[in-house]
Amino acid sequence: MTHPLEEPGLTLRLIDPCIVVIFGATGDLTARKLFPALYNLAREGQLPSQFACVGFARRDKTHDQFRAEMREAVEKYSRVKPIEESLWNNFKEQIFYHKSEFHEEEGYRSLNQFLLELDSRFGTKGNRVFYLSTQPSFFPTICSELHKTGLLYDTDKIKDRWSRIIVEKPFGHDLASAQALQTELLQFLKEPQIFRIDHYLGKETVQNLLVFRFANSIFESLWNNRYIDHIQITVAEDIGIGSRGAFWEEAGLVRDIIQNHMMQLLSLVAMEPPGSLTADAIQDEKVKVVRSLRLTGAVRGQYGPGYISAGSVPGYRQEKNVSPTSNVETYAAMRLFVDNWRWDGVPFYLRAGKRLPKRTTEIAVTFKHPPGVLFQERDHHEANVLAIRIQPDEGIGLKINCKVPGPYSPIQPVKMDFRYSSFFGTSPPEAYERLIIDCMAGDTTLFARQDEVFASWKLLTPLLDEWARTKAEDFPNYQSGTWGPASADALLAQDGRKWRLL
Repeated sequence: MTHPLEEPGLTLRLIDPCIVVIFGATGDLTARKLFPALYNLAREGQLPSQFACVGFARRDKTHDQFRAEMREAVEKYSRVKPIEESLWNNFKEQIFYHKSEFHEEEGYRSLNQFLLELDSRFGTKGNRVFYLSTQPSFFPTICSELHKTGLLYDTDKIKDRWSRIIVEKPFGHDLASAQALQTELLQFLKEPQIFRIDHYLGKETVQNLLVFRFANSIFESLWNNRYIDHIQITVAEDIGIGSRGAFWEEAGLVRDIIQNHMMQLLSLVAMEPPGSLTADAIQDEKVKVVRSLRLTGAVRGQYGPGYISAGSVPGYRQEKNVSPTSNVETYAAMRLFVDNWRWDGVPFYLRAGKRLPKRTTEIAVTFKHPPGVLFQERDHHEANVLAIRIQPDEGIGLKINCKVPGPYSPIQPVKMDFRYSSFFGTSPPEAYERLIIDCMAGDTTLFARQDEVFASWKLLTPLLDEWARTKAEDFPNYQSGTWGPASADALLAQDGRKWRLL
């Protein structure tokens, strides 16, 4: 009998036995995202049967204590509820905990010995994924200690097993620091062993962008400056910075959201068709886009006190661990052009912010008005808009103009709508599920390559340096619960355009 994934056009991907070691295992990311993802991968039979997971952190904890905490996390944050008792009882036996400081050499030696014992017990064959769920300042230290202990393999010499690391953003603080971090990591690893994770690339709608564009000639034939007027990409969050004040004072919105998430979305929207679906072919085209970007306008904002969901909220400068005179942006909008033949003259407008009216991430492609005056004499009709929703309700909508029934013929926009949950009858997998299993498979397609990271920093570092040198005299310049500062509206008004109502 043929396996469903062995039918023509589909490939069955075999995942090698391996151990996943999570550094910073007592942190929020592990509880909210990583263990729910691993549990759901196990539930769907995607994890290899020969598998184990070790949490590495500083706190005193037994294996059973760690397992109990991870069970609570899965019960609370898993996309599938309730937890399956029989599945969990088997899965928890593959979960372990190892206490050590990140700089403690003895801790890595004992980790190595423990992993060898798990290899014998579970048949994991020495394969390792090291997930660095820590502050970026610890990346070189952890990799150095792993290298000293022989846990990072030299891929030129060792062929019968593999080791890889997954690092969270931000990768560097600017171009110089990203290059310096890469130089440090390359002392211990080869570039193909470094998986720079961006959870946006694991979202189903983002993955579907390639299929949507290149498997549908009706859209790909229109995907150019002849038919498209402009493109807007929005990442809006209604929450503030919460307990991340110290981090936010160092980073700001451009570093936290635009340099990584939004550059990924823009490059997938604007890239040329790759020669194949290999990781290098896709990443080559994405890098070309980022290198072709030209920034022609940018504004920044910082939220003040206001109202979200009928409740009052403080301004950014009143948040914990934030300076009362902070110059850090919580909102940014910019206009960019892709300097190539396909996109000549088409502006890409990006906006992202905290404490906006709603949580939503969307790519909106606005098409040009049709030529002629057949219907414009009687009715002003709106431009066609293709809206690709990344979150929270993943799907694709197309706004078209139709005649209202009756003897008079007014034109009214209507929406054709596709939603993943409605059509397929299930919610799409969480981003981390796809990305973790891709790393186990050695597939770098949905991870950022070093030249892509450098190109993004090269574009944005001059802007960040300029903002750091100049004081924003009008901060805070937008009220919480509104769509940002007036200067963001003025940026589009200069071009005779407006931001989409969401």
